[in-house]
Parts: sequence; C-alpha cells; structure tokens
Amino acid sequence: MPPTALTNARTLVVEDLHAEVAGKEILKGVNLTLRSGELTALMGPNGSGKSTLAYALMGHPKYKVTKGSALLDGKNLLTMPVDQRSRAGLFLGFQYPQEVSGLSLSKFLWTTYMQRHTAQDADTAGFDRDLKSHLAYLGMDESLLKRSLNEGFSGGEKKRVEVLQMATLKPVFAILDEPDSGLDIDAVKAVGETVAKLHRPDAGILVITHYQRILKYLRPDRVHVMVDGVVALSGGRELAEELEAKGYDWVRVGAPGTSS
Repeated sequence: MPPTALTNARTLVVEDLHAEVAGKEILKGVNLTLRSGELTALMGPNGSGKSTLAYALMGHPKYKVTKGSALLDGKNLLTMPVDQRSRAGLFLGFQYPQEVSGLSLSKFLWTTYMQRHTAQDADTAGFDRDLKSHLAYLGMDESLLKRSLNEGFSGGEKKRVEVLQMATLKPVFAILDEPDSGLDIDAVKAVGETVAKLHRPDAGILVITHYQRILKYLRPDRVHVMVDGVVALSGGRELAEELEAKGYDWVRVGAPGTSS
C-alpha cells in the first residue's frame, strides 16, 4: 500500500537511536519510521545491528539505549517497562523462540490475550474461532495447542508459533526477527504467505531478514538496509532483489536514499 493511500496512519518513529551491549556501541544513530498499513523489510549483514534494534525497542535489559528516541503515536516507548510497550501495541517475534516446559501453547496464548483484556471485554468465543482460523492458515495441527510451548517443536513450528502469537495479539506494530532463519523452502513460503495474509491495514509489520527469499511472499512496501549500526540505504521492494544479486559490500553509509 503506498503511503499516499494511508489515512489516520499510526506511526513508530525512531530517531538517532544509539544502543550498546556490554559497553560496546552497536546502534550508532538509527533513523526509521514505520507506518500502519505498511509492511517493511530491514535487511543487512550479520552484526549490523538489526536484532539489537528489535530488542532495544522492546526493552530487553541487556540492550542499553544511550541516545535518541522511539515514539509510538507520539508516546515515548523508551520510558515504558516491557509489559507497557506490549500493551501499547508493540510485538516482537523472536529469532530463537524459547521452550517453556509445563506451559501449554493454548494456555500461553490465552494468557497473553488476557494481558490486554479484562474479564468484561474478553471475547472467549471470538478468541477460539480466530485461533482455529489462524492455525489453519499456518498449516498447524490443533494438537500442538496441548503441548508445552515450543517443547520438541521443529524450527518451522517454532516460527509458526511466533506468527500465531502475532495473529492472536493483533499488535499495532509487529517486529519479526528473522522469521525465515533455519527454515526449508516450503516452511519459508508458508510463513511468508501467512504473515502477508494476517497483515492488517491498521497495523504495521517490520520483517528483519538477511535474504530476499521470504520477501517474495511478503512483497514489502519499503526496504531498509542496516550497515554498521545505521540505516544506510532505503528503497522499494526492488532494492531487496538488488541486494540478493550484489550482496551487501557495495552498501555504504551515505548511499542515496531515505530512512523514513
């Protein structure tokens, strides 16, 4: 969807964001704007800061923001604890989902749903109906709901569970950290097509990836490239194809483009 078609768009605006891990600066002035209704790809080589950006925005204590701002609809995310960032509408799908023994997938999903609802406004029937629909989209068997969260799940199943969480929570902005990593071709296609189907006009999605392959199914509105802790280059979906053909070595800070 082109930006000109958006009305009353919600925004997540990151300006001059610096962050460090264990005293080492990783983000060195990131500027990035996400808009509802758009699907954005963030690409770049290993160590460029893509995952650091995701964790810093979500509030992981290991990632210390030292400068800059991140505003969700004008509200400062950086002053909020993690749970408030989630309630404000931010979601992070992990690159390496954790296993939680003894907590069933269905219980986990219901608990996360109820963190954003009260007993009075919770729609149990709607939750169950949507959950079954999303499982079908993802090609997941309903028996997985009874199993402990991610325990014994394949790599593809774990990534599908992350997308299932996104679908259940209906965030304003979802950040998916390398949803294609460790997946075979069929699983990449399934995850990519499902994310595209679940993308809502009132929400924005940021997909972090190294490769163009999942973007064939997502067809992003914008593509940004991170190099050495900054957004070095931006463009349309054709930029992803150029990166696939050329690699990342030619991308340098100061390359033509805009980070908004």
